[in-house]
Amino acid sequence: MNILLSLAFVLCWSSGFIGAKLGAGSASALTILMWRFLPLAVVLVAVAAVTRSAWRGLTTRDVTRQALVGVLSQSGYLLSVYHAIQLGVSSGTTALIDGVQPLVAGALAGPLLGQYVSGRQWIGLGLGLSGVAVVTLADAAAGTGVAWWAYTVPLLGMLSLVAATFLESRSRSRVAPSVSLTVHCATSAVLFSLLALATGAAAPPARTDFWVAVAWLVGLSTFGGYGLYWLILKRSGVTEVNTLMFLMAPVTAVWGALMFGEPFGVQTALGLAVCLAAVVIVHRGDGRRDSARTAARAEPEEDRWTRSPGPA
Repeated sequence: MNILLSLAFVLCWSSGFIGAKLGAGSASALTILMWRFLPLAVVLVAVAAVTRSAWRGLTTRDVTRQALVGVLSQSGYLLSVYHAIQLGVSSGTTALIDGVQPLVAGALAGPLLGQYVSGRQWIGLGLGLSGVAVVTLADAAAGTGVAWWAYTVPLLGMLSLVAATFLESRSRSRVAPSVSLTVHCATSAVLFSLLALATGAAAPPARTDFWVAVAWLVGLSTFGGYGLYWLILKRSGVTEVNTLMFLMAPVTAVWGALMFGEPFGVQTALGLAVCLAAVVIVHRGDGRRDSARTAARAEPEEDRWTRSPGPA
């Protein structure tokens, strides 16, 4: 069962990058994101109004913090992903750049939070960034005509995720996944709707492929990816989730190559292998620590900043 859940999680999370590519030819990033989140937010808010138990005890500060986390982990992150793909950056490269977030967050936890960062983590970060560079150079050399600065767009999204992770790690309140999902999606719906209205991109196109992409993103990416994320996190711990997160890039790269003909050569495979090696190095000792924890034990502070707070 755990293997099936893990497989479903990897596919659902990776589907977010593929869904962004599906919608790229039918509408702007803001249009897709507005219609991805607006109906979803209405449903989630209605459910929250009926089932209020998870919201009891939460303060205005808790909700405000979750809204800020949502702006960083969903709005800023997803806008960069969609925009990068519309600029021509391949879905696999975008997924890989965003996927080094746990390594970057882990390394920055030392200087920013005063926490211990092992030499293994620094080596893993260096390897991970090297792998990203190899894949990015391979993508740029494929003759797709993508401007060099387009590759900095998913980098900004990854940094937005890192900022969200640190903001969430400083919270002392435990917020139910259903609450965080509702607040994040409602915040994104409001923000993307305002931006779409301001830029004249609110009207959805009368195209079937647009609504197929929206349904794909809501069903597979949001409910599938986000729901399975929290389920696996509860059952198996943060190390298991982070290890699976690093499988998103190779799965997305292969998926994008098969579905859209995106470049996937020896250099791309080498870069992905380097990134997977970085994951093995970083998490080789973490698995032993996780196995010693009991299910009732609170999540340790050193693990919080490695957790990715938002869906693809």
